[in-house]
Amino acid sequence: MKSFANLYAALDETTKTTVKVAALARYFESAAPADAAWAVFFLTGRKPRQVVPSRKLVTWAAQVASLTPWLFEECYHAVGDMAETIALVLPEPEHSSDEPLARWVEDRLLPLRGMAEDEQRAAVLQAWGELDTRQRFVWNKLITGSFRVGVSQQLVTRALAMASGLDAAAVAHRLMGEWSPTPAFYESLRALDSTDADASKPYPFFLAHPLDGEPAQLGPIDEWQVEWKWDGIRAQLVRRAGQTFLWSRGEELVTERYPEIAAAAADLPDGTVIDGEILPWREGAVLPFGELQRRIGRKTVGKKLLAEVPVILMAYDLIELGGIDLRPRAMSERRALLEQLAPGKPGAISLARHRRGVVGRTGATAGREPRAPRRGHDAEAALVAVPRRPGARRLVEVEGRAVRHRRGFDLCPARQRQAREPVHGLHLRPLE
Repeated sequence: MKSFANLYAALDETTKTTVKVAALARYFESAAPADAAWAVFFLTGRKPRQVVPSRKLVTWAAQVASLTPWLFEECYHAVGDMAETIALVLPEPEHSSDEPLARWVEDRLLPLRGMAEDEQRAAVLQAWGELDTRQRFVWNKLITGSFRVGVSQQLVTRALAMASGLDAAAVAHRLMGEWSPTPAFYESLRALDSTDADASKPYPFFLAHPLDGEPAQLGPIDEWQVEWKWDGIRAQLVRRAGQTFLWSRGEELVTERYPEIAAAAADLPDGTVIDGEILPWREGAVLPFGELQRRIGRKTVGKKLLAEVPVILMAYDLIELGGIDLRPRAMSERRALLEQLAPGKPGAISLARHRRGVVGRTGATAGREPRAPRRGHDAEAALVAVPRRPGARRLVEVEGRAVRHRRGFDLCPARQRQAREPVHGLHLRPLE
């Protein structure tokens, strides 16, 4: 626990990315697999449900510190964080525990949820008596489910790659999807053998971030592919080992919520992963996003809702075929393979149509700029012709539109999208 609390402090005390990555890498190099697995779990934003309400911790801490409620409240307003306030007002411990993070989580934290209130109070007070101020702060954050620190999953991925000698893309792939923070998982995460035994795992989703630079660096306009982007849910459709898995961008498995897509995927060859957008679609026309929201929060979908709000997966990239990672291949090659799988005919998996060299500066277009599609017309997509790997991606504005650059390009109107409008942009991709 001490090492993890010290790591938290090191991360919280700096804004420099390189310093954070170095601190994470040092921790992963020295931590036991059981501790490192839980550290990855918490640092990547995962957390168990709150095991003890914050109000109980406040009451117990005030009692132990002999503070009246109003005085504790004043302390909280001065500090600004409840977990830190509790850590600061408690008496200093007689000794500091050397138990590792995994023991604290598995033997002390998780069992709290099933205890009666008096048992919870005794267990929490005993823990406070064994932890120093820094450790208490982290412990309180874990108990309340409010653990956050200024690192992204991408930084954790970079640190794990640095500590294990692996490619960051391999680590990012292994972190996707559902996994349990066990020593075995952590060992598989950093294993040099890059074969992924989990058939359900998707690839890291391909996102974009701001770009510093001139639009001219994008090159000739006729080397680009342009597609409309519909307003839906980004998803990856995975077909492996005779099973189908549909993942949302939020790393949530949503296969059961969209059974029409899962049924259509049964015709795909094993070892296929398609990147696309889930859209509400009826009679050749996209429906408003509000209709899709009726299905988003449901674990199961009844026949009535299936009939009222059918969906499709608008496919715009092929990431894997025959079990082979296609990300290093050119967009034009991936597109040709995708067209063989989803030839554009109506169905629960549909191919996003595209145009080549149609968007650019006035007088510099290689073709006519497309009009916004009418309901039911094709739209979508976004990735590039160079290797699709996690890392820096940039955003730049071109003629009043935003263009995602460097392995991910996204052309979006700068104007505010109207309510219920099914299209909210264009995607731009280099072909070679």
